[in-house]
Amino acid sequence: MTSLPLSVPRIVVAAPASGHGKTTVATGIIRALTGRGFTVAPFKVGPDYIDPGYHSLAAGRVGRNLDPYLVGIERVAPLFAHGAAGADIAVVEGVMGLYDGATGEGELASTAQVAKLLQAPVLFVVDAAAQGRSIAALVHGFRAFDPEVRLAGVILNRVGSQTHRSILTEALDELGLPVLGALRREAAVSAPSRHLGLVPVAERRAEAVDAVDALGGLLDTSVQLDEVYRLARSAPPLAVTAWDPVEEVGRRCGPRPRIAVASGPAFTFSYAENAELLAAAGAEVCPFDPLHDQTLPEAVGGLVLGGGFPEVYAPELAANEALREEVFRFGRLGGAIAAECAGLLYLGKSLDGLPMCGVVDAEAVMTDRLTLGYRHAVAASESVLAAAGTRVSGHEFHRTAVSPSAGSPPAWHWRRNGGAVTEGFAGTRIHASYLHLHWAGAPSIARRLVESCAVV
Repeated sequence: MTSLPLSVPRIVVAAPASGHGKTTVATGIIRALTGRGFTVAPFKVGPDYIDPGYHSLAAGRVGRNLDPYLVGIERVAPLFAHGAAGADIAVVEGVMGLYDGATGEGELASTAQVAKLLQAPVLFVVDAAAQGRSIAALVHGFRAFDPEVRLAGVILNRVGSQTHRSILTEALDELGLPVLGALRREAAVSAPSRHLGLVPVAERRAEAVDAVDALGGLLDTSVQLDEVYRLARSAPPLAVTAWDPVEEVGRRCGPRPRIAVASGPAFTFSYAENAELLAAAGAEVCPFDPLHDQTLPEAVGGLVLGGGFPEVYAPELAANEALREEVFRFGRLGGAIAAECAGLLYLGKSLDGLPMCGVVDAEAVMTDRLTLGYRHAVAASESVLAAAGTRVSGHEFHRTAVSPSAGSPPAWHWRRNGGAVTEGFAGTRIHASYLHLHWAGAPSIARRLVESCAVV
């Protein structure tokens, strides 16, 4: 297929490290531009599920992830083109520090890599609370580290006074870098956090709307949005073919199996492309909320339970006994089930002592240890998701532990800290694991699941 030039204005919001205010600035800019009548396509670098929820709220449009580790370097620009279709501008929030990516793998999955793949200018957010003229040395170092990354402007965060701003601006003027805005310390707007980051939008809808609106108002008055848009327009056309889920999975003829996909506050972690791939592969996607719905959608042949925070809602999930029993029966009768992280916990026998569905013979508890990181994994056995030997790239992100950690047969093999890991639970009709997958990186997953449902 011939690549076409993509001329969507785009800008990447990055920082020297986590905690400098990327999410505040990116979400506020998205909301402020939307408020001015722009159609904004929001993106997040990396595997984060929560920030895109705030981006979606700010833009009124689906927030998407760009992660070279999970989907492959070659798919980043096509996925961007897919998500940016019809937009006036795209705003891409970075991850961690500008050059931080997958441990031990160079620039892979870093904000810098994505900025280069998109040929996008970078708006650099710096927490200036304890800095003066030294800010110029900091920014100069980041700009010089990789000349292919174009630092085009700076947003100052936590500025103490007008005098403080003048000192910082004068220092950056020596570098020829414009300061496009400054946020004062007392003007901070924040969202509540939890053990794995921000609280998802679905859990605090009204408060999240207020917070996002406040961020939009703050950035509208604190940042030169016209200059931000001008910088975004300076990005050159990209020669790219937009990602197409139908092209990835191949159009399937015949009856459309119905697949129930968990949603609601307890199951908020999902990439938009996963559902798009299921639909492209011929499924009818049927969302349901395990907190409130007492039955699965009618006549479903498959069940997808994604990630989220089931430990926060364990009492409510346990109390919905009717749905737990139906999920148990669905599994026993051979329904196709794909679950990751929160879904694994929900399928287990118990979570922190409270009863869950009992489809998987394992018990889960909260711990004080965070398990976090990218994984290259190999399917250990045949399942509804993957043929044995299938290689995928995924991400772990949890503070819970299940016992046992793997079934017979297990779901995946991978290596962690130099040691071999066998993880998850698999069978011809089930796949349950801690590993989060972006299905655009392995489209055969969606096709295989739909085909598994179709034969029921």
